[in-house]
Amino acid sequence: MAHNAIVRNKTIIQDILSADAQFILNKVREKTLITDREYKKLKTINKGDAEDLVIQLVDTLNNKGRQSEFIEVLQDEIVLETYPKLKDVEWGVSGSTAVSSSSLKRSSGRSLNEDAPESHKSQKTENKYPITSKPTGLCVIINNENFHDKTKRSGTEKDAESLADVFSWLGFKVLMCKDQTASDMAQVTKLLADPEDLAALKKCKLEEWSDGGFTSLRGLPQHGDAFVCCVLSHGKENAISGVDFKQLAISDITSAFNGKHCPALLGKPKVFFIQACQGHNLQPGLAVDDYIYPMPIKEDSPNHPMEADFLVSKATVGKYQALRDRITGSIFIQSLCEQLRKGCNSGEDILEILVHVNADISKKDFGKTNDPEKVWKQMPEFGNVTLTSKLVFSPCSS
Repeated sequence: MAHNAIVRNKTIIQDILSADAQFILNKVREKTLITDREYKKLKTINKGDAEDLVIQLVDTLNNKGRQSEFIEVLQDEIVLETYPKLKDVEWGVSGSTAVSSSSLKRSSGRSLNEDAPESHKSQKTENKYPITSKPTGLCVIINNENFHDKTKRSGTEKDAESLADVFSWLGFKVLMCKDQTASDMAQVTKLLADPEDLAALKKCKLEEWSDGGFTSLRGLPQHGDAFVCCVLSHGKENAISGVDFKQLAISDITSAFNGKHCPALLGKPKVFFIQACQGHNLQPGLAVDDYIYPMPIKEDSPNHPMEADFLVSKATVGKYQALRDRITGSIFIQSLCEQLRKGCNSGEDILEILVHVNADISKKDFGKTNDPEKVWKQMPEFGNVTLTSKLVFSPCSS
């Protein structure tokens, strides 16, 4: 899937193209992948920051569904001469002349115009994380509802129950801890990375999902083939609020489960869903016309990158609020659970499912919909993607 190829290589693309952002902008315009209006808006960004221009350009092409054509542009001979590092990018896109620059060269000297060998195609399509353990793994929900200023995040219980229901359906052992301060969150993630102290875990108010409700933790949890962490709280950009309103960086939560701190999950997928505001602004709706969108390599090394196999999905892009209904729960979590049920039933991988979540939420209007100046939007995002295989969750058969 071209979209997955762009998402997987997004950081690399941005870094390479930022060296000459105007050139790729002109090339994309030349291929009519963007309109004159979009070109003019993007061109103004170049006066400020080349990297911002490239980020906006890639997002625009993603939102327009022009990923396959964009990859073809990136493998144009003139473009490769301008950005030679693009030759090392692994696209893995079948059904396109742009399968992979370097992989095709390694494949019996085939040219870019020839099809990839069948073995290469099957390796790409069958490259999945093995998910066979029972339970599938741990799903941990950090659910901050009651804050120290006496305010309450009404609706978050609905989110916690929806998440527990869908991930238990997917075979996970689901745990929840409520009303955590920033230091509590840091402590519980540290304990869960290497769960050996049952007494300490119980002090963290950990409960487990059983028969449609949360009950006391009965025994030491163990890691399986995958790990999921769902954080439901207030927040600001790239940080989560404890119930004491002190902040814990999202990166501090994720790093607790990297290869150094959690060897049991080395080489296994670790997915984080963040339901929290990333700022104070409400995101306005716009008319569609106004929307802008080296070193030697040793293959098959036994070593594994410490920060590999992560995915972080947030309810909203930076600087904006994440919307939540006091009765039915948050927009993001409820859509996520709905799309997980649909997508996992039909064998879709997690990136495809999250694209469906983004599309579902982006089409909806919130607020006073009878007043065009008070229609708010929400745009989830997923990033920090270091997955090295397809991640497919399946409903538990037992």
